Amino acid sequence: MNLPTIDPIIFEIGPIALRWYGLMYLLGFITAWMLGNYRATRPNSGWTKDQVADFLFYAFIGVIIGGRIGYVLFYGLEWWKQDFWYLFKIWEGGMSFHGGMLGVAGGAWYFARKSKKSFFEVTDFIIPLVPLGLMFGRIGNFINGELWGREASADFFLAMRFPSDQLGLLRHPSQLYEALFEGLVLFIIVWFYSAKPRPRMAVSGLFLLGYGTARFAIEFFREPDAHLGEIISWLTMGQVLSAPMIIGGLILMVMAYSKPKKQA
Repeated sequence: MNLPTIDPIIFEIGPIALRWYGLMYLLGFITAWMLGNYRATRPNSGWTKDQVADFLFYAFIGVIIGGRIGYVLFYGLEWWKQDFWYLFKIWEGGMSFHGGMLGVAGGAWYFARKSKKSFFEVTDFIIPLVPLGLMFGRIGNFINGELWGREASADFFLAMRFPSDQLGLLRHPSQLYEALFEGLVLFIIVWFYSAKPRPRMAVSGLFLLGYGTARFAIEFFREPDAHLGEIISWLTMGQVLSAPMIIGGLILMVMAYSKPKKQA
């Protein structure tokens, strides 16, 4: 199967252009806003719609700044050494989930102080809104024909050629694997798990454990960044960054259930 070349720009009006990747970000935040408002209206949620909107503003800032800084530090440090302004050239592409997650965590910490909530009270409420945004982001990667997978067998029914792959190999559409497991499946698990009262930190721990495990596994099907390759033995950068999430998620789950404190 050959993936057709898709123009990354949906339409242009003068100097203003709407790109597929930007549209996916927009859909992710709209979905988070709608789900957050729904959760806020549930009995004893402890949240208001205004608080949801305020947090999403800080989350948006955090994901952009953290995602870009994370990408440069984790994946593009050599390019930054050559060009200081590379850090600010977001239009050239390059965002890191792990950096974006740290940025959102920073936004959650600031919002928690501002609203007099605990940090994990904020993250446990917000985290179920995240996976669908990740799904949209990976779909954007697929449409752009970027971050493709490793070489696949010719008889594998999902194997495809990406237009920007100069080698022209049949590859795994790893972006779709990530959209499915890091996005939709993780959303279903975390959303229904958080629908009932859980110990504080448990929802946050489940997300870290679920995302870290899914990303670690899917990295076996994803082509490592050409300028990085494997970082430690057979481990890719994505696996190196996801391993602490798995460990951290397990620790939070153990801590949550060792001293259970129910949350709405």
